[in-house]
Amino acid sequence: MKTIEEHESQVRSYSRNFPATFSTSSGAYLYDEANNRYVDFFSGAGALNYGHNDEDMKQALIDYISRNGIVHSLDMATVAKESFIDNFIRYILKPRGLDYKIQFTGPTGANAVEAAVKLAQIVKGRNQIISFTNAYHGHSKGALRLTANAYYREGLEDDLSQSTTFHPFSGYLGPDIDTSVLLDKLLSDKGSGLSKPAAIILETIQGEGGINIATQQWLRNMREMTSRHGILMIIDDIQSGCGRTGDFFSFEFADIQPDMVVLSKSISGCGLPMSLLLIKPEIDAWKPGQHTGTFRGNNYAFLTAAVAIEKYWKDDQLSQKVKRESKAIVSFLHEIKEEYPGELSIRGRGFMIGLEFKDKAMAVEVSKACFKNGLVIETCGAEDQVLKLFPPLTISAESLEKGLEILNSSIVELMRNKKPVYL
Repeated sequence: MKTIEEHESQVRSYSRNFPATFSTSSGAYLYDEANNRYVDFFSGAGALNYGHNDEDMKQALIDYISRNGIVHSLDMATVAKESFIDNFIRYILKPRGLDYKIQFTGPTGANAVEAAVKLAQIVKGRNQIISFTNAYHGHSKGALRLTANAYYREGLEDDLSQSTTFHPFSGYLGPDIDTSVLLDKLLSDKGSGLSKPAAIILETIQGEGGINIATQQWLRNMREMTSRHGILMIIDDIQSGCGRTGDFFSFEFADIQPDMVVLSKSISGCGLPMSLLLIKPEIDAWKPGQHTGTFRGNNYAFLTAAVAIEKYWKDDQLSQKVKRESKAIVSFLHEIKEEYPGELSIRGRGFMIGLEFKDKAMAVEVSKACFKNGLVIETCGAEDQVLKLFPPLTISAESLEKGLEILNSSIVELMRNKKPVYL
């Protein structure tokens, strides 16, 4: 770590949270240079849904490199790109009755978010965008305008105030207030002062925002309302997509079809840089070259993405595994919660589960204790008050149990030390 601490910018974060120099990885495990093993409940912040070094993706990549397959291609046609598109349409879009054009943007999710917003503004001829409380859409200037966390916006508020209005997310004002009804009222009332937006952008589960869940009815209301008002609906599925909730898309359970969907993180299958924007054909209004990026043609990522989709999404076995084991995780967490009445709350879907602590500082302390005990797990929420369980979707029952045991023992250890506060 000495080299990192001396020479890498102060902006680094994860190397501070998990102070080890990692060397190898396999499946649901990370190994440091001293060969200490860690169960991974972090999954590259959602970029490694299928675990580390999947054998089939790795072999396909080795074979492709060995035969001098195209690496960089801008947006030219390649065999790797065609293979990905074919598999994506065959195994993802058609079975779900979805019809989207596919735009390959720059390598990060923020690039795709900015492309979605830019296209919405072009199509509608309006600049205003509605985002939501606790939203997280990236750190580049355009994406940061849509991100609510004050920590990331500090010192840039004046620059970021243009073209974005933040509205209360599902449940933000309590379980009895439907904020979609409030937004509909504001959009319908010419005296509300709210300019008609080109689009709304939302996450069905706010990952970095604290594992805040949009209800099925709220999402349906949003889809009906945006259609009625002539507003585009963009769903940011960067972290909650690619199977993280049990379905490939996080919005499937609500039976809605957004106008645009943003995918990144695990779309490449193995952590390679890749992001894309799904666009309803009738709003694909781009002119050739109107939105570009040098690394929108990462053929290694196309290749592994094609393998991942065919391997894991040609049937529903992985989907059912995630949904089944999610119930086991939640049940386990409820047993922990019962030991400390009033101190913990649980929420989430699939393998995207949050454990919130009443004492907000405890989540960070538990994360640190878990790391010392061999579990990598991060925090989220505006005050890092939520512990975020993000195991690989492919994790074995044995590895999942091991990780949960470490989590439990770490919580017990810290709660025991703070007995006067909690008991």
